[in-house]
Amino acid sequence: MNKGTVKFFNESKGFGFIKDANSSKEYFVHSSGLVDNIGENDEVTFELQEGKKGLNAVNVKLA
Repeated sequence: MNKGTVKFFNESKGFGFIKDANSSKEYFVHSSGLVDNIGENDEVTFELQEGKKGLNAVNVKLA
């Protein structure tokens, strides 16, 4: 399980980006991968899954 911070999330479009706390990499997150509702600057935990354009954050939960 990875930890990170929501850098950006657009609720109306249903996607955003999470910055990994350990590597500082940013991962795409889609609303279909959310367990909890998230907003910018929320601390979250997430898993990574291969998507069409690289790794995506899935099973995103508030920390």
